[in-house]
Amino acid sequence: MTQAQPKTRTSIAFRLIVAVLLVELASAALVILLSFGYERHTHFRAFDVMLRGRADSVLGAVQDAEDAEDNVMLDLADLHVPPEDVYEVWDGRGRMLGRSPNWPGSSGITVPKTDGMFPLELNGRHYRLLRLRGSRIVDPGEPGGGKLRPVTILYGAPTERVWHAIRSVVEFYAAASLLLLVISGPLIAWMLHRGLLPLRQLAEQAGEVSAHSWEFSPPASARETPELAPLTQALESTLQRLERSFAQQKTFVSDAAHELKTAVAVAKSSLQLLNLKERSTTEYRAGLEQCLADTQRLEDLVAKMLTLARVENGPSAVPATARCDLAGCVRQAIAQLRSVATLREIHVAFDGPDSCPVPLAEDDCALVVENLLMNALQHSPKGSAVSIRIADQNDAVLLSIKDHGEGIDPRVRPFIFDRFYRGDPSRTRSTGGAGLGLAICRAIVEKAGGSIALQSKPGEGTTVNVHLPHA
Repeated sequence: MTQAQPKTRTSIAFRLIVAVLLVELASAALVILLSFGYERHTHFRAFDVMLRGRADSVLGAVQDAEDAEDNVMLDLADLHVPPEDVYEVWDGRGRMLGRSPNWPGSSGITVPKTDGMFPLELNGRHYRLLRLRGSRIVDPGEPGGGKLRPVTILYGAPTERVWHAIRSVVEFYAAASLLLLVISGPLIAWMLHRGLLPLRQLAEQAGEVSAHSWEFSPPASARETPELAPLTQALESTLQRLERSFAQQKTFVSDAAHELKTAVAVAKSSLQLLNLKERSTTEYRAGLEQCLADTQRLEDLVAKMLTLARVENGPSAVPATARCDLAGCVRQAIAQLRSVATLREIHVAFDGPDSCPVPLAEDDCALVVENLLMNALQHSPKGSAVSIRIADQNDAVLLSIKDHGEGIDPRVRPFIFDRFYRGDPSRTRSTGGAGLGLAICRAIVEKAGGSIALQSKPGEGTTVNVHLPHA
C-alpha cells in the first residue's frame, strides 16, 4: 500500500506576494494594452490629418487645361510629395489626370468606391489610402461664375513609421512595467515579512503554552493591530477557559479519588471490624447491614459522578425537542420527599401555575428539583417550612426554593456550586451528601440556557433562584 504524500504547505506571505505580483502583472498588461490602443488612435489620427493635407495639396495642383472643352489637368510643376507616397487623380468623366510613378495602376489594386480611409498593400509594404472627392472651377471670370469640374483623388502613404512610433511607446511602457515588477517584488516581500512579524510573535507566544505552563503574554504589536486584536482576545479567552477546565479536571480527579478512597476505606473498616472475632448471627447481620449501607453510599457517589459526567460531556445545548412541565416536576418531587418532610416535621408549600413548560428533559428537571428540595429539607430545622414558587420574570421562568435553616457563611458561598465542595465536612455522614448535587444542578440549568444563584444570610435561611427560558 502506497503512503499518501504530504501536502506542500505554502506560507501566507508567499501567497500574498504571488497574489500581489500577479495583480501587478495583470495591471501592467492592461496598461500596455491601453497604451497601445491610445497610441494607435493618436498616431493614426495625426497620420490621417497629414494624409488629408497631402491629398488637398494634390487637389490644389489640378488646374484648367486651357482647351476648348474646358477640361482640367494635373500640374506637376508645383506638386511636391514624398517619393514613397502614391496617388492617382481622375476627373468627373473617368479620365485619369495623373498618378505617381510608383502607382501600380488600376489593374494592380482594388480601387475603393466610397470616400474614406482604406488599408492597402503595395509592393510588400502596408499603406493607408484616402479616397477624396473634390472639385475645381474653370474660368471663374465668365458669367455664371465659371464651370465646376469634379475630381477624384486616391492618395496613400506607408504606415511603417507610424507602427514604429507606436511600438517604441509600447516598448517603453513594457520596460517600465517590468522594471517596476523587479523593484516592487523584493520590496513587497520585505514589507509583508515585516508586516507579519506580530503574527509570528503571537504564534511563538501561543506555542509556548502547555498543560504545565499556561502563561500567555501576547505582544503589544498583536494587540494594537486591528486584524490581530480579535485573534489575540480569542486566544486569551480560549486559553483561560482551557486553564480553568484543566484545573477543574485535576481538582475533580483529586476530589473523586479522595471521596472514593474514603468510601472504600469505610466499607473496608466495617468488614475488618466484623472479621476481628467470632460474632453472633445478630452481630453478623448488623455488620452486613452496615457494609450494605457503606456500599450504597459508594454506589450513590459513583452514580452522581456519572450523572455529572453525562451532563457536562453531553451536547453543548439541550436538544430543541426537550420539553417538560416544571410545575409537574415540583409536585412529583414534593410527593417523593413527603416522608422526609414528615419525619423532620417540615411543611412544604408550593405556589405556582398548573403547567409551566421549560426546555429540559423530564429526568433532568426532576433531578434539579429533587436535589434542591432535598438540600432545603436537610438544612431546615424541625417544625419549619420550605416554600416553592414558580413565576414569570423578565421573559423567563423563575423557580424559587426558600428554607429557614442555618444559612450559608458568606466566605464559602462563592464555592457552593463547586464539585465535591461542602461548607461543613462534618455533616457528610448525617446528610449523606458528597458535594455533587448543586454542581449537577448548575450544569443542567446552564446547558438549558438558564442560571442558578443563591441568596443566603447566616441564621435566616437560604433561597435558591433558578431562571429558565420558556419552552
